[in-house]
This record gives sequence, structure tokens and C-alpha cells, in this order.
Amino acid sequence: MREVKIGLCGLGTVGSGVFNVMSRNLAAINARSNCQISIAQVGCRRDNVACDLSKANITRDIFEVAQNPDIDIVVELIGGTTVAYELVMLALENGKHVVTANKALIAEHGMTIFAQAEARGLMVCYEAAVAGGIPIIKALREGLSANRINWLAGIINGTTNFILSEMDTKGREFADVLSEAQAKGYAEADPTFDVEGIDASHKLAILASIAFAMPLSLEGLFTDGITQLEPQDVAYARELGYVIKHLGIARQTDAGVELRVHPTLVPERSLIAGVNDVANAIMVNADAVGTTLFSGPGAGAEPTASSVIADIVDVARAMDSYPDSWVPALGYSSSVIEPRTLMNIEDVETGFYIRFSALDKPGVLSDVTKIMGDAGISIEAIIQREQPAGERYVNVIILTNVTKEKCLNEAVTHIEHLETVRGEVSFIRVEYLDQV
Repeated sequence: MREVKIGLCGLGTVGSGVFNVMSRNLAAINARSNCQISIAQVGCRRDNVACDLSKANITRDIFEVAQNPDIDIVVELIGGTTVAYELVMLALENGKHVVTANKALIAEHGMTIFAQAEARGLMVCYEAAVAGGIPIIKALREGLSANRINWLAGIINGTTNFILSEMDTKGREFADVLSEAQAKGYAEADPTFDVEGIDASHKLAILASIAFAMPLSLEGLFTDGITQLEPQDVAYARELGYVIKHLGIARQTDAGVELRVHPTLVPERSLIAGVNDVANAIMVNADAVGTTLFSGPGAGAEPTASSVIADIVDVARAMDSYPDSWVPALGYSSSVIEPRTLMNIEDVETGFYIRFSALDKPGVLSDVTKIMGDAGISIEAIIQREQPAGERYVNVIILTNVTKEKCLNEAVTHIEHLETVRGEVSFIRVEYLDQV
């Protein structure tokens, strides 16, 4: 067997997982790759790691790994987009193939990195950058290569899915569940990237680029988090037959490509509605195969390590073959990757869940329904909920049929100006996702 030497940079959660899984399953990994793979050097800056490094060749300088002439594949698991970018570009300059789990790096700098790799006849693989242990990148680039992808929608952040699952099943407050998520290690001390949808937007940008042959970019991608959701909205959604999930959605339409991350009501019988806790799931709709669901652990040391090592095996198998036979970085020849028109969120059509507080008196609902009708919005359902004794205002919940968001915004503005309505009108988008 030919030898393939790995330079592993970063021994945090994922890096330690890669080291441990490779150590445990090396015989099977080598048999599958038909190579003799070994971790020849480890670059790490910490001592308290969850793996046995007694026999490892360790350096504190990760850039030494990228310049080591014995290394064939550099595995970047340090995170971030500054030092990691320098490391990856240095590795490519020194003729190393690259494997990374860094979604922010790929989303923000992927086009530059891929161009450099192609120019030098090298591979960059990033399966673990999206949905942890779920092989969604391989599915889109290879398994569904015969298809035209129509749309995809995914729970692609485990932290937000855990929070929403707890709010749904136990009626808990957002802040309470977030604290538990931080205690369990699901959320960082600063959870902004997760709860504001930034992490999910990086992943959606990657998925959309592969699905639609468009350049990687975050520009024009609509992003909304879950911090404003209240337990009552989760409960009302259930009453209406829906579940709230934080989704990344990409769809091709005649008007352009929709790219959006936001809380979404989905029918409780839909494939994705039952995916709970920290699990991830991606639904893909394509012209030949129809709708498929890919689900599983979206994070964690060993699930993510599984995807990293799968990339190592792919590179090891192919590295001595002609580059034209390799799977392109985004699944298409770089010559056909071209910008697409992105739709403004106001032009996107969805259903809507609307909640507001209105004075409990005759004529109020007729005023609201007239405003909706004038805006061209069809109403599917209305619920009015009694408040405690003595309270003059009641909660009103409206479920609309599909309409453009700018029409909804116009109606909301008029409803909020009614003297009989108190405070702001809350709304959440609704997607049906091939209800089964």
C-alpha cells in the first residue's frame, strides 16, 4: 500500500475526535482507502486534550505542519477565518491537499481557496463544515448529480433546534433553555452565532452554492434568529397543527434564488417536524428523485470526525489520479459557476402566522380582515384567545395563505395603527415542504 501522511492542525473537540477515531479504526480506514494512512504530525497549542499523544509527533507551530515536506494532507480544525485562512493557503502553496470542517472559512473565503487549489492541482474537502456527521455535501455533489435541485430546507444548527424542541415539548422560556444549552456545551458562552442564525447562514451559503452552481457568498442572504420567539407562539403553532423550526431555506424560482434563515412554522406531519434535540436534518427536493431527508447528529466530536475522516479517505483514494477525474469543489466545473439573482425577502412568497393583542369588542376583527383583504392576503384560520378576568385585550392569531412578504408588511403596518390594537404585530413565516 502507498503511504499517505496526515498533518492534523487543532486538537479541540473535533480534532481530538479525529485523532481518536483514526487511532481506533485505522485498520478499517486503511482497507477502505487502499492506502496506509497515518497522522504524521500534529499541530496544537494546548496541552489539555482528550487523546493520547504519547506517540505523536507534536509541534506548537501549526504553520510548520503546512510546510512539512512529508505531509500529503493538511487537516485544518483550528476554526476561525484569519489564522485558518493563512494556514490553508500556506498548505496549498506547499502542495498539500486540504481537509477542513470550517464552515465560516469556506463560506467567506471558499472561492479564493478553491481557485488556488485548482490552479495547483490539489483538493479541498469540507464535508464536516455542514451538518456534522451527515454526509450532505457528498449527497449533493455526487449522489444527486443527475438531478436539478429545486429547493432545500434544513435544520442546520443543533443549538437552536435544542432550544426550540425544549420550548415546544416543555413550554420553557428561551433564556432558560439557552442557559441549559450553555451548561451542556451545546452553546458557547457568547451564543450569538447560533441564536442569531449566523452559523446557519454560513452553512446555507455552502449548500446553495453546491445545489445551484453559484459562487459562495453571504451577500443578500436573509438571516433572522430565534431570540424573539415566545412560548405562546410555539404553543399556538402546535394548536394550529404546526411546529416551529429554525430553518435555512434555498429555492430556485423564475424570479431568482431565495436564500433565507429564519424561524419557520412547518406542518407537524412534515418529514422535518419530528427532528428534535440537537439533531440536524436537511430536506432536498430534486426533479428526478423527489424529496429526500438526510438527518442525524449535526455536531459532536466523533460524528464530525466521521465526516472529516471520510474526506481524508476520499483524498487518499484520488490523490494520485488525474485532477480532471476528481469531484469539483462545488460539484460543478468551475467554468459553469456563475452569480445568480438573489430575491429580496420582501418578494418571497410564504404563508404567515400572525399574532397581536386587540381590544375585545365587536368590529375589531372585521377591521383587521378588511386590511388583510385590501392587501390581497387570504386568511386560512383565525384564533381568538381569552385573557385573564379583567383584561380588556385578547390575543388574536391569524394564519394566512401564501402571499408576498411586502404585502404582509403593508398589512402589519396598518394593523399596528389601529386604535384597538396594542403593541407590535408578531409574525413567523410558514413553509409546507411537501407535507406527507
